[in-house]
Amino acid sequence: MSASSDPVVPVAATHDERIACEHADRCAGCPIIDLPYGEQLSLKRGRVVQSAARYPSLELVFTEPVLPAHPIVGYRTRAKFIVAAGGKVGLYAKGGGHQVVDIPRCRVLAPALARVAAVVRHFATDATDPALAACDGPDPASPSPGGCLRAVDLREVRDGEATRVLVTLVVLRARAPTFEALRAAARRLMAAAPEVAGVAVNFHEGETPQILGIETAPLAGVTSAPDRVGASLHLATFGSFVQAHRGQASRVHALLSDALGVARARSLGRRPRILDLYGGSGAIALGLASAGATVRMVESFEPAAVQARAAAERLAVDLEVVCSDVAGALRAMVERRDGFDAAIVNPPRRGTSPFAREWLARLEPRLIAYVSCDPDTLARDLDHFARLGYATTTLRPLDMIPLTDEVETLAILGPVGVPKPRVLYEDREILVVEKGPHEPTTPQGEYAGSLLARVRRIRGAEQAVPIQRLDIGTSGLVAFARHPDFVARWTKTLSAPTTRKIYVAAVRGVIPGKGAISRELREDGKVYPARTRYRRLAVAGGHSIVRVVPEQGRAHQIRRHFAAIGYPVLGDARYGHETTNRYFEEKNGLDRAFLHCVRLEFDPPGGGARRVIEAPLPGDLRAVLERTSGSSTLRFLDHKNALGATGTSNLPPGPDEVIHDRGAVLDVDARSTSIHPELTGDDEAGDSGAY
Repeated sequence: MSASSDPVVPVAATHDERIACEHADRCAGCPIIDLPYGEQLSLKRGRVVQSAARYPSLELVFTEPVLPAHPIVGYRTRAKFIVAAGGKVGLYAKGGGHQVVDIPRCRVLAPALARVAAVVRHFATDATDPALAACDGPDPASPSPGGCLRAVDLREVRDGEATRVLVTLVVLRARAPTFEALRAAARRLMAAAPEVAGVAVNFHEGETPQILGIETAPLAGVTSAPDRVGASLHLATFGSFVQAHRGQASRVHALLSDALGVARARSLGRRPRILDLYGGSGAIALGLASAGATVRMVESFEPAAVQARAAAERLAVDLEVVCSDVAGALRAMVERRDGFDAAIVNPPRRGTSPFAREWLARLEPRLIAYVSCDPDTLARDLDHFARLGYATTTLRPLDMIPLTDEVETLAILGPVGVPKPRVLYEDREILVVEKGPHEPTTPQGEYAGSLLARVRRIRGAEQAVPIQRLDIGTSGLVAFARHPDFVARWTKTLSAPTTRKIYVAAVRGVIPGKGAISRELREDGKVYPARTRYRRLAVAGGHSIVRVVPEQGRAHQIRRHFAAIGYPVLGDARYGHETTNRYFEEKNGLDRAFLHCVRLEFDPPGGGARRVIEAPLPGDLRAVLERTSGSSTLRFLDHKNALGATGTSNLPPGPDEVIHDRGAVLDVDARSTSIHPELTGDDEAGDSGAY
């Protein structure tokens, strides 16, 4: 091992200090390393503020200053590195692609991890050992065959003065040697690096972009190791989650304990009942249990749940561990009518699932503490919690990963009751309100609430009845009659040929510029004609943003029609493309179909000016557009008035706003399915919108 691989000694940074790194021009690991530390903190707070600002339900929530980290170099307690030909151990280069940058003097790696990474680099240089050589082949100058090592996952653990490392070798299953050969490689690694406490192998199938595969097996040394974070002592295992910065993780634990009032409760002789969701190896749960709380922890990753249970037995604390997916565990608790004083939510980057949020609200804890590493999915989830009756009282960001634009945020929520929906149009007989995603129009299945129940909280709408409905995952405009006596009259009005319901959708791939989809749809054993017109508005991240006008209101008409022609709606779990949906959920926080009823036009039954009502694109879909194509697509669509204006207008846009676009000619005519081009350069017949 060369002296050039010596680890960096941790130091603190002042508000004005800049950190220099020889790898910064190529490595993508620390994207804001060239900024003074104070500016980094301002940028991180700005991310949280911007994410919350997309949602009216969060507009009054104050975002506190970011809690700075100490130190900001030599801090990282876990690192997943790609192993590449020629002994490269590092990260992908800036600008995309899969060029690996070797980073032997990484500024943020904890000293113990840096020393072990140097040993891995030394072994990976020798391509004659397939268990420790890169799977993409050796250096071009070497005649030796390549190995099976795809990546390495390093995890620092501390117990008292001792600092050790757990190593997970990520190998390509198709090229892996025998298990005994892997064990022999693990023993060689431990002999060369005294800090290594244990080595495991993780088998990667080579088909997913995630670094870790789903199967992990121990090879040598310990299978778990005690790790202390602040007041919490838990058992770390291979592949389990841990916060990147030990000191900041300790602050999160302290903030949670204070917010949940554990010490105050114990001083009064009480043991608060706390639910910890996405608990990992139990770092937070064990700390709270050690402080005197009664804790139930839910974790789906079985090895981590096993270690949490073992640590609880070792420490003799009151911690129950449930190995289950969070939504399923919450549902069982609701059905048993379990009660908790508080719940902690600490999900992965993609946030919580809609059903997990629904069941947690139904469990009715007196306080929810949400720890998030992604401001966009945090704001999305907090907005949904607001509709479920839990309002956010504070947002406290922390710098968990210095020198990057990532930011950890602690949000505290309390019960305030289910809010009334926003009314966008009303008269003596009807209301048109804004529906959020993950909300049924009327009571349905496992959902505790509905848009109808919220509408009936509006004065004068106690007997409201929906005139039209949207799918649970679809957002936008929904019309209600104030009284059943008005339903028939308004159903006829909103079904008239002159009435238009306009949607904004994102569909997979680049769809032809303009067309109409004609396909008969089956409902309740009968076949009905259905036609959906569309216009492509923009392309974002290789997929299409479209304006959609269904001429009928058949069940799932838009989603079924676009799926039938090979351009399914993004995020559509029923008719969509599973792999694309999973990617958009993981990378862009899209947890429902990208479909929004943006505009409703009708002529009132009693005469008068034509009504044009709009609901602006909600924050979660705006966030997806920004993450896929930056702010340019949003600015373009907003300029074209395509995403809905705030407020109500009784007059349509003027003729100078109409777009002229001939679009592509496409005809896939079959008896049940056809796409026809529009025959003129003007917009669709009767279309007065500027989309």
